[in-house]
Amino acid sequence: HMISFVDPLVSNYTVVDFRDKAVALISFCAAHIEDIFARDKIPIVVGGTNYYIESLLWKVLVNTKEKSSMVSGTFTDRKVELEQLDAVDLHRRLSQVDPEMAAKLHPNDKRKVARSLQVFEETGIPHSEILQQQQEEEGGGPLGGPLKYPHSCILWLHADQAGESGFSLDQRLEQRVDDMLAAGLLEELRDFHQRYNQEKVTENRQDYQHGIFQSIGFKEFHEYLVSEGNCSPETSALLLQKGIQALKQVSKRYARRQNKWVRNRFLKRPGPNVPPVYGLEVSDLLRWEEDVLKPALEIVESFIQGRKPPVEPVKMECDVNENKRSHRVCELCNRVIIGDREWAGRVLAGGLDTVSMAVHREQCEAVSLAGSAWPDDPQHMILGFQGLFTARA
Repeated sequence: HMISFVDPLVSNYTVVDFRDKAVALISFCAAHIEDIFARDKIPIVVGGTNYYIESLLWKVLVNTKEKSSMVSGTFTDRKVELEQLDAVDLHRRLSQVDPEMAAKLHPNDKRKVARSLQVFEETGIPHSEILQQQQEEEGGGPLGGPLKYPHSCILWLHADQAGESGFSLDQRLEQRVDDMLAAGLLEELRDFHQRYNQEKVTENRQDYQHGIFQSIGFKEFHEYLVSEGNCSPETSALLLQKGIQALKQVSKRYARRQNKWVRNRFLKRPGPNVPPVYGLEVSDLLRWEEDVLKPALEIVESFIQGRKPPVEPVKMECDVNENKRSHRVCELCNRVIIGDREWAGRVLAGGLDTVSMAVHREQCEAVSLAGSAWPDDPQHMILGFQGLFTARA
């Protein structure tokens, strides 16, 4: 289900659209749940974009009115329109209609600021008020509303991110890119560019921030694709290597973000309504059957039969007092820092010389960006078999 079903030129397909379609499929399964169990089958969601999985598990999204309108024969997306505004002006507008939400969002996080403005414009209710209503529902918590499927479990396949063993996730991601190239990635990119992007580039209206064009694996090769045939072979080869290295780096960075998401949004999620998360170690592929396949089958079998699995779920302590949306301004470099953890991670002030001050600004910028690292419309490409969510009635 739900593979290759959205036209590449659809730029405003969001996690809300995904949730609505997926929930309809899950609901269809629920209507025939006895037949599914009779065949020892359950609804399974496999993914790498954990934000999408979270949208199925919990009530965390906001429904708005029709998100696009027809203007001069073409569809326009209000959120995209708002994102074209200056960041300062955008944040000022939000401060006027929803000061509570504006205080929680970084002024440079145009996507989230635009989304909150869109919610207010299309519902007439401040975004912060809607989220508070979700959190106050029975079973809700600081990160959103109640769990929608109480009988669920999550299998988290994880590996050492770095290392010299030859099995680290970083090394395997780099090898995966090499394998993709050997399997014909460049031919696929050229074809996609010619069919869907070349005209946009010619008219200087290419957009790598929305829709499928933001996906990992395409925009990294922009310079190579647009210059191919118009530059020397040496230059083309250099641009190709630049794209390959960029793809490897962004893939590894995205994997880190996904693991961080699992820890912060699943394992450390406050409140009782959190499905058990079972960790499966995949660092050593030679031990796939012993470390992954056999334990996974035992967990799922126990889950189906209503028994306690033979292994314990992963546990991580959460700081119930941590404010992920606190708003502070660094007095030294005047940067806005969102979140208690990001604030604690900055370089402490006190008699800094010029070099230390430069380092301070650099690290403050890093934590400032980290505070707004989760986009409303996450990357569409799945990096690997990273998570598996199952649900039963």
